Amino acid sequence: MTEPSPLAGFPITARWPAADPTVIQLYSFPTPNGIKVSLMLEETGLPYEAHRVTLADADVKSPEFLSLNPNNKIPAMIDPDGPEGRPVGIFESGAILIYLAEKTGKFIGSGPEERIATIQWLMWQMAGLGPMLGQLGYFAKFAGTAIEDPRPRQRYLDEAGRLLGVLDRQLEGRDWITGSYSIADMAAAPWIRTLSATYEVDTVLELERYANVTAWRDRFLARPQVQRALDIPPRN
Repeated sequence: MTEPSPLAGFPITARWPAADPTVIQLYSFPTPNGIKVSLMLEETGLPYEAHRVTLADADVKSPEFLSLNPNNKIPAMIDPDGPEGRPVGIFESGAILIYLAEKTGKFIGSGPEERIATIQWLMWQMAGLGPMLGQLGYFAKFAGTAIEDPRPRQRYLDEAGRLLGVLDRQLEGRDWITGSYSIADMAAAPWIRTLSATYEVDTVLELERYANVTAWRDRFLARPQVQRALDIPPRN
């Protein structure tokens, strides 16, 4: 008798079918939030399949995607070998990073104090750096540029500068945010990269003034795992 697929209870697989239902299934797109998770999977070496879910409503607001992430945002993930061997679905990039770090025992600190610091800085990224830089991108690069009132753009430029200062001070004398390379770096660095690569605000922010941040960003981008993750799943 054929064993049932461990993904049988997940409607999302009807639209994005698994080639191998025994490995992690990632539903994502290479935005900063998507890159975080594809990078963690590359860094840990866990076997996985990446399914391209665009940011279009037809994908992220489809019934299949909403069945896994009711908040209609990438990334989302299914681990067929979850707690006690049961499949589990997870959404929110920070939650996925913590889950994978705890599953593998990697990139979350070598002891209790470093673990607390890592989660603390991950939350800083989730609550501050990501949302604020995302708003900056909207007003400086995308549809918000049509708004004539300069105050929204300036607000997010100012907040981006403040957050860069916080990060720059934390990186003083450190190669990585909490000492060892961790999920805190994987979460924050893709957002710093996008200031230049996508939003094109590095000049107006005077990004080079934050020498610790730019050196850290360059160390991050030099990792081969990072270079692979920047296009997982492929944009086209």
